[in-house]
Amino acid sequence: MILQIEFSLPEFNRGYHIITSLVEKRIGKLPEKGIFHLFIKHSSAGLTINENADPSVRKDFESVLNSLVPENQSFYTHTSEGSDDMPSHIKATLCGSSLSIPITNHRLNLGIWQGIYLCEFRHYGGSRNLVATIFGDG
Repeated sequence: MILQIEFSLPEFNRGYHIITSLVEKRIGKLPEKGIFHLFIKHSSAGLTINENADPSVRKDFESVLNSLVPENQSFYTHTSEGSDDMPSHIKATLCGSSLSIPITNHRLNLGIWQGIYLCEFRHYGGSRNLVATIFGDG
């Protein structure tokens, strides 16, 4: 079985947002076993899996990536969409645009402290479009 679902997330502020429950609601029932692939159709936001319990992790992600890729650098040439645009593209490349998660017993087989994150790098990124592809049996 192969199933593909395209959907939009609501608009999020800049930052790191756990979207696991939103994704699970959109994809519905999963097969007994397989692979779940999630792709974001944007070049200024990313996806990752990480700590889902302590909100300070999300604040630290923001601090570290802003330190690595600051805004308003004189060497940026792609600046027509604002000071957060080029840094957002770089951060999205560092973070990645897709995830693959095992499916076991009809559930995403995430660790107990893991969640799916939307990494919103723009100050005002708008709604984000995702494509979920499910490969499985049973």
